[in-house]
Amino acid sequence: MHMKAIPYGRQAITQEDIGAVVNVLKSDYLTQGPAVSEFEIAFAKYIGVKYAIAVANGTAALHLCTLALNVKPGDKVITTPITFAASANCVRYAGGEVVFADIDPETYLLDIKGVEKLLQSHPTGTFKGIIPVDFAGRAVDLEAFHKLAKEYDCWIIEDACHAPGGYFSDSAGENQICGNGLYADLAIFSFHPVKHIASGEGGMITTNNEELYKKLLLLRTHGITKDANLLIQHHGGWYYEMQELGFNYRLSDIQAALGNSQLKRADEGLERRKEIAKKYNRAFENIQFIHGQSGVVDGHAYHLYIIEVDNRLGLYNYLRENNIFSQVHYIPVHLMPYYEQFGWKEGDCPMAERYYERCLSLPMFPTLTNAEQDYVIGTIKSYYE
Repeated sequence: MHMKAIPYGRQAITQEDIGAVVNVLKSDYLTQGPAVSEFEIAFAKYIGVKYAIAVANGTAALHLCTLALNVKPGDKVITTPITFAASANCVRYAGGEVVFADIDPETYLLDIKGVEKLLQSHPTGTFKGIIPVDFAGRAVDLEAFHKLAKEYDCWIIEDACHAPGGYFSDSAGENQICGNGLYADLAIFSFHPVKHIASGEGGMITTNNEELYKKLLLLRTHGITKDANLLIQHHGGWYYEMQELGFNYRLSDIQAALGNSQLKRADEGLERRKEIAKKYNRAFENIQFIHGQSGVVDGHAYHLYIIEVDNRLGLYNYLRENNIFSQVHYIPVHLMPYYEQFGWKEGDCPMAERYYERCLSLPMFPTLTNAEQDYVIGTIKSYYE
């Protein structure tokens, strides 16, 4: 049986999505119209947070966060090497210094013990912030990070791009939804096509902090405001002021309408992802050639399902030959040529490097059929047998 190409992730566009976009195309506003705030309000409600700011993409979201938190040249910020480069790059955009801490090999998340060691071994005030990542959709225990951050006077940006709808259980047994702003100053999401909610390109920042929210609104649109309450002078109805050096990081109404339409199906998609993960989990239980896997954990949002294997390159190529396009998430960021110039080298994050040698992301998206998933599982097993 030869299947049509099965990617590791893909968007699902319905007739409703198309209708939502067409309605905007027929309306008065393609950008800076009502669809953006509708999406923001709906998303804030979905996450359970006070404020949501829609932006051009997840990277823009990260950049605006570092600006809103006043990252300055020389400021040191801790993050994980197992993430997309943008989680680190946003610190560099503001001139800050990125310090990578290793991952926990069980969870693939930033290892809090490693972060604590870093903080302890430097004078308080050395580090300005921490950017933990809900990698693959597994929620970081932000309550624990928050405690640590408070002790060492650090802010937290939660990179929740992989985890809309994900959650962790806090010490009181309450489920804390990723991005709800209870334990992080700011959180960010991405609406890239392979993510849970697709808007083409797009991102969102969430926070409960009104001051940061207002600052982000200004920075998203060139640092320009027309708000009469904020103006220093007022010359008439046309008047606006540029009060900060901001960027054009707006989301268009076309994208917002698509995102909002997709948001309505987010829970459905998440349930299907969990089913797919359970099936992978059962299929690979107690199998010798599997050294680690995403597993099934409460609150995991399953943006990715990852296995760790020997001869990863051989398996990757074999799957490709059989029309299955798996992927590797991620090449450790500290080993990118750009970061090596700052002295980062092999051996600095041994757990992340070991993980990278063996990790492979399997097809994981809500429209993956049972037959396709069976084919993926069967093909993997046939390679090792």
